[in-house]
Amino acid sequence: MHKSFIIVVYLSGMIAQIAFILLSIVAVFLFTKKIKEIRRNILLGRDEDFSDNKSKRWRNLLLLAFGQKKMFRNPLVAVMHFVIYAGFIIINLEVLEIFLDGILGTHRLFAQPLGSLYEWLINGFEFLAVGVTFVCIVFLCRRNIIKLKRFISNDLNGWPRSDANYILFSEIILMSLFLTMDACDASQNFFFSSMLHPLFKNFSAETLENIEHTCWWLHITGIFIFLNYLPYSKHLHILLAFPNAYYARLEPEGKLKNMPEIQQEVLYAMQPETAPAAGSEAPHKKFGAKDVFDLSWKNLMDAYSCTECGRCTAACPANITGKALSPRLIMMKTRDRAEEIGKNINSNKAFKDDEKTLLHNYITEEELRACTTCNACVEECPVSISPLEIIVQLRRYLIMEESNAPQEWNGMFSNIENNFAPWKFSPDERDKWAEEMS
Repeated sequence: MHKSFIIVVYLSGMIAQIAFILLSIVAVFLFTKKIKEIRRNILLGRDEDFSDNKSKRWRNLLLLAFGQKKMFRNPLVAVMHFVIYAGFIIINLEVLEIFLDGILGTHRLFAQPLGSLYEWLINGFEFLAVGVTFVCIVFLCRRNIIKLKRFISNDLNGWPRSDANYILFSEIILMSLFLTMDACDASQNFFFSSMLHPLFKNFSAETLENIEHTCWWLHITGIFIFLNYLPYSKHLHILLAFPNAYYARLEPEGKLKNMPEIQQEVLYAMQPETAPAAGSEAPHKKFGAKDVFDLSWKNLMDAYSCTECGRCTAACPANITGKALSPRLIMMKTRDRAEEIGKNINSNKAFKDDEKTLLHNYITEEELRACTTCNACVEECPVSISPLEIIVQLRRYLIMEESNAPQEWNGMFSNIENNFAPWKFSPDERDKWAEEMS
């Protein structure tokens, strides 16, 4: 009888280990597959070199991604966000132990080697778990009860609004499972989880062990589900914020990139003798961007890194005054278009023309024309995203490839070309347009 019991226990342990290993393989495979697709989608964009000034780029990564520098403009919200962020990063050290326990069939693998330090670490993890739970509840209230304006915007109608709530509820559940698992472990006595002991005082040792094992399985399974949910969620910024901060542009904010071809044309107009002979001109290069293929890979990484927090839109003067433009929506639409092209490639092995483009089918002329290029959206973004770059590229295509601009703009363009100023006075009458200006 005793021997049979030992065999049953041994077999059940082996089955649990095999089940865990299979679950891990499937979760990691699916996550890796989706991340590779996202990387491919990002690299659909034009190549661009960001290999300069590595020391400053590492500084940006440390300050903007790890230190969340821009978030601290609002200290209270920044501290709460940092608690969730720190909890996500640091509690994953405990996940490492859970993962190894599942693979090796052990229980609290690090407890004996670390000795008393182990208790300090788990108490620290529990402190973060309680903090994460509290902050998630606060953030749920901000979104669903207080209803901050940027969280109830029409930009977030449908899935995007639900996405944030799903993540917050998931984190509360995961933290609760972690604390319950510790509370039911008879071999340990940690500070925060011990406060739950009165809830389990009438439970037998066997029942507590079963609850602990159930919480262990639900916790690690939930983490695997969370891992595979990330690539489909706005919370992908948890991973992409780091490379996005590293590859952030180092030029002064507000500096727009000139087009060398246009500069060359201006030079030819001013110095006709330098113009090439007829028929020897370089092939026409597309101006601006019509689809994601015409944007740079950094623009597409920006789109995938967007947190959908809405700080850019809240600061946008065009949006504030009721215009159609929302910088947040520009990034969301760019990501949606990249995802659609990715699905097209998955289905056809290569991109098959779907008669759609980012310009017109996703982002409208009205949105683009409302932008004043004030750079407020770039200044506000906590992860160094630039909606302005995408707007300018699409607007350049509208004007320079489609000759699509309001009549008022065309008159201004003509005056600049002929008179070197937005007004209709010739250069010889500059004093008159100076008076007009005043």
